[in-house]
Amino acid sequence: MRIKFWGVRGSTPTPHLENLRYGGNTSCVEVRLGDNLYIFDCGTGFRALGQQLGQEFVGREVFAHVFVSHFHWDHIQGFPFFRPLYERPNRFLFHCSSRTRSLQRVMEEQMASPFFPVGLVEMQAQREFYDLDEGRLSLDDMVVQTAWLNHPQGCMGFRLETKDGVFVYATDNEPGDPIFDQNVRKLAAGADVLVYDAQYLPGEYEAGRRGWGHSHWREAVNVVMESGAKELVLYHHDPAHDDACIDKVVKEASNYYARVRAASEGMEIVL
Repeated sequence: MRIKFWGVRGSTPTPHLENLRYGGNTSCVEVRLGDNLYIFDCGTGFRALGQQLGQEFVGREVFAHVFVSHFHWDHIQGFPFFRPLYERPNRFLFHCSSRTRSLQRVMEEQMASPFFPVGLVEMQAQREFYDLDEGRLSLDDMVVQTAWLNHPQGCMGFRLETKDGVFVYATDNEPGDPIFDQNVRKLAAGADVLVYDAQYLPGEYEAGRRGWGHSHWREAVNVVMESGAKELVLYHHDPAHDDACIDKVVKEASNYYARVRAASEGMEIVL
């Protein structure tokens, strides 16, 4: 299993000099299992991934499963700019919850006039949409487990169980609700890699971010230690947190748990 980060920022892109080491694109993570490609979220990092795939698959079909955690802007902004969606014979299977509305409708509305110059009909790749709720499903040579996280309008967390290891993607989750706290710990149980929301500093969260649907690094450490996950990757960095701030977060978190790092664009983890 190879995990690569294409977008690690929360809320809005931050293309600033002080953010260059960790990156300013919003949520997108690629997972490769042999020849199989899985993508988590379609933030602005999705565009950069599309450029790379276009170069890699010249003359060949791009086929991927795309898991969308929820429909907030920072998780779908890159969709209209993902070049492989405009080209045949590429094929993409989208998996998400339609509790509020379907992903296809969300994308149609995002690209409708006057918000974007071309519509969804311009995309020539084959697109299929599958509805998800909490549970387990078999996919290729792995099992995908899903669970709801604590976030306004909902957010889905994902666990991939494979012969190579277990990967968990749990972005956009606020601590404090017993049911959701249990959900995320079950999802992360024994995982080799846990990617978890650490948008705020603990002091920021307590001072005025309660109810906003995000976590902080101290809770991330609690989750990894209580779930038995092996490695913690802090994710969904706040737009106001520059490289120096994130460095400090990693240093402080490592005082509690040794195997912790912050996600950065281009970072790869191989299991």
